[in-house]
Amino acid sequence: MTTGIGGTFNVLHSGHKALLDKAISLGDKVCIAVMSDRYASEYKQYHVPLEKRIKRIEEYLSSKSCRYEICIIDDAKGTALEDVYLKALIASPETLNFAEKLNEMRVKNGLSPFEIILVPHVTAEDCLPISSSRVLSGEIDEDGHLLRSLKVTVGSMNKIKVNAVISAFSKFFRNVEVISCNVPSGVSEQPHEEETRQGAINRARGCLGDADYGVGLEAGVFETCDGLYDVQYCAIIDKAGKISIGHGPGFRYPDAVWEKINEGWTVGDSFNAMYEWERKGMGEGAIGCLTNGVLTRTQLSEQAVIAALVPRINRHMFPEF
Repeated sequence: MTTGIGGTFNVLHSGHKALLDKAISLGDKVCIAVMSDRYASEYKQYHVPLEKRIKRIEEYLSSKSCRYEICIIDDAKGTALEDVYLKALIASPETLNFAEKLNEMRVKNGLSPFEIILVPHVTAEDCLPISSSRVLSGEIDEDGHLLRSLKVTVGSMNKIKVNAVISAFSKFFRNVEVISCNVPSGVSEQPHEEETRQGAINRARGCLGDADYGVGLEAGVFETCDGLYDVQYCAIIDKAGKISIGHGPGFRYPDAVWEKINEGWTVGDSFNAMYEWERKGMGEGAIGCLTNGVLTRTQLSEQAVIAALVPRINRHMFPEF
């Protein structure tokens, strides 16, 4: 079976490699249609000379066990309307509609339709698609690593939360710039149950601005059969509007605190009034008091941020990111 793939291939980046790898996995032979210099100059602001573009493709394919043919095309249709051996066509989200139109024209020409194989975007560290234009502009490298600082905004002025975000993101990204801003949670002062998750989402959305990521952190209480638990949620939103969620470990409050909360107190006020942890010099909130200083508020928040980062640091396991 012959599988087709086409493009300019100005830069052979990770997105192109994913398309080529998919084509190789499907058929006995891959037909790669590459825009001619004349054709590329009409539609691209800048293009790498054809000879260099073909050389990069051949260098990549030389490491693969596959049969391939490279053809030069002077229009978008290429050989798709005449090639009787073409059985499948690789499409990206941008080229899907055109691939469907090619199929319609192919049928009108009396040829059997080819199968359209959609390959999702390969995204950069900011979760936006890798593209040749972004590479050529110096924004990212061919593997999607940002060549500038990753800009992160935290929807809180709380230094504990900001430090937690700095620590968590720095574990996975090379150069991170974190700023904070005060945004409302949109939920009650003492969040309960699902309000906690929604408050984190609201904060993330409210602080994104022109950053690469907006981060919201919200702690709330959850009632279970054996008592009241504190769980902190983290929401991370990117420029594409995709949201990832995570939460940290839950810990149980004394029943006396539960009673105060049922009377309308917040966790902080009730715990501090009853156990005076701030005046005792703990400075690390209820978790510091309850763990005798072993676990800090920053560490607790950091775990929630790391949990929310999971789909973003393992994007190959989570195609939606």
